[in-house]
Amino acid sequence: MSGKRSPVIISCAITGAIHTPTLSDALPYTPDDIADQAIEAAEAGAAVLHLHARRPHDGGVSIAPEDFAKFLPRIKASTNAVINLSTGGSLLNTIEERIAPALRFSPEMCSMNMGSMNFSFHPLAGRHEKWKFDWEKDYIANSDGYIFRNTFADISKAATQLSAHDTKFEHECYDVGHLYNLRFCMDSGLFKAPIFIQFVFGILGGIGADVDNLIFMKRTADRLFGDSYRWSVLGAGGAQMRLAATGSQMGGNVRVGLEDSLYISHGTLAQSNAQQVAKVRRIIEELGSRVASPDEAREMLGLKGVSRVSF
Repeated sequence: MSGKRSPVIISCAITGAIHTPTLSDALPYTPDDIADQAIEAAEAGAAVLHLHARRPHDGGVSIAPEDFAKFLPRIKASTNAVINLSTGGSLLNTIEERIAPALRFSPEMCSMNMGSMNFSFHPLAGRHEKWKFDWEKDYIANSDGYIFRNTFADISKAATQLSAHDTKFEHECYDVGHLYNLRFCMDSGLFKAPIFIQFVFGILGGIGADVDNLIFMKRTADRLFGDSYRWSVLGAGGAQMRLAATGSQMGGNVRVGLEDSLYISHGTLAQSNAQQVAKVRRIIEELGSRVASPDEAREMLGLKGVSRVSF
C-alpha cells in the first residue's frame, strides 16, 4: 500500500501441521506448551499469533475445536496479540472439518490457502532412525502422495461461512497462480479490499525460496491488487530469516515460527518460537524499521477487535 511507511507486523506460527515432536524438542504440542510459547512470542514482539492445535497425548495434528479450546482463552487472557486460526489444519481433512475451529471461535483472523497443490515434506523422514511416537515417520514419509486441496468450491464455502463472523483472512499464496486465484475470488465478490497476502516460499510443491521470486510475486501482486493489499513473507526452513529481512525492507511484514522453520541459524535448532521472534525483531530494528504493536496491526489490517471473538 502507498503512503508513509508502516511498522512491520511480526506474525509467529507456533506449531503448525508439518513438523513432528521427534524433529525438535522445542516444538510445542500440549495445550500448556502451545499457550506458553504463544505468550512468550507475543512478549518478544509478535503482534499476530498463528495457531494450530495438536493431540496432547502424542503431538499429532488436531483440528478438533475442543483441542483449541484448551489454550485459546489463556492466550487471550495473557496477551493483546491478534489470534489467527489456521483453516489449513491437516492435509487429509475436508474443508468443513478444517474451518470448524474458526466457525466456533470467531477469531479476528484465519488463514485461507488460495489453491490446491502438491505439498510434501517427505525428505524429513530420513533424518531420524528412532521416533518418539509411532505415527510420525509414516506421516512424514507419505507426504509425497499428499495433495493440499483448496478448490474454488472449498475457498467459496469457507469464505461464505466465515463472512458472518467478520473474520479477516491471511491469504496464503504458495505460487504465482494463487495470486490470480485470489484476484478471481475478489472479482467474484468473495473477498473485499483491503486484503492481507502471505507469500509462502520454500515448500516442496510451491515456489522456491529465492529473492527473485519474492520480487516477482510482489510485482505481480502490485499489478493485480494495486493499493488494496498488505503483504507478508514466509520463508520455509533455512530461508526464514533471509527472506524476512529482505521482505521487511521492501515494505512488507514477516512471519516466523516453528511451524515454518525449526532453526534459529544454520544447523542450530531454535529453543523456542520467542527466540525466532526476538531475532527477526532485532534484524528489523537494526535495519531501521519499527515493529508493529498488536493494536497497530489491527488498524493496519482492518480487524474487528478482540472484543468480538468467541473464546
